[in-house]
Amino acid sequence: MKLFQILILTLVLLPYNQYSQSLNEKNVLVVWGGWDGHQPELFSKLVEEWLISEKANYKIHNGTEVYNDYDELIKYDLIIQSITMGEINGKAASNLMKAVRNGVGIAGTHGGLGDSFRNNPGYQFMIGGQWVSHPGGKVNFKVNMLKDELTKGLNDFEIYSEQWYVHYDPNIEIVANTKFNGDIFHWIDGVVMPIAWKKQYDEGKVFYFSIGHDPMEFKKHPDAWTLMTRGFIWACR
Repeated sequence: MKLFQILILTLVLLPYNQYSQSLNEKNVLVVWGGWDGHQPELFSKLVEEWLISEKANYKIHNGTEVYNDYDELIKYDLIIQSITMGEINGKAASNLMKAVRNGVGIAGTHGGLGDSFRNNPGYQFMIGGQWVSHPGGKVNFKVNMLKDELTKGLNDFEIYSEQWYVHYDPNIEIVANTKFNGDIFHWIDGVVMPIAWKKQYDEGKVFYFSIGHDPMEFKKHPDAWTLMTRGFIWACR
């Protein structure tokens, strides 16, 4: 009877395992830079506070030069990137994509991951989507949580931010979405767009969440913060 009870408890808790894990002793690289308007340094500081609480081994680097050394890059379990637009040389881009293909996770939010290196389609193929518009700039919209291991217990919420319209890979697993109205462009009325997703890139995992024009949005909306950090943990090797 006791064995049966243990088995039932294990089955109940199994769906929570992926995101309930911590980053304790995991090697995490935080890379920031690019356009200052998205406050990438502030985002990296918020992430650093969280990594400290998670007891992760981490390094923070400003700029893509850290991607030039593949042998160092492959030692990390997770890369958290916040570089809007910006540039990346061929060697750094190749090393980054190779590291993720070989198991290093990559994750990020808003322009820091979904609008980086606009001239590198190989990078966009890895991430699974690319920003193309935010009709009306900052607007009020709803974030809808879909059924997924990362969204268990989380609630839909309203936010005032940039509602991103993205071109995305049908191979992504969408975990949250948003619906556009026709207030700005009538022809996108009712369009449902992914706002958070996860995907596999060979051996590596990718997590992306498109809110975060102001990094403090994640502090103002606890469900957003929880989804983001669960996604980061999920993407970790």
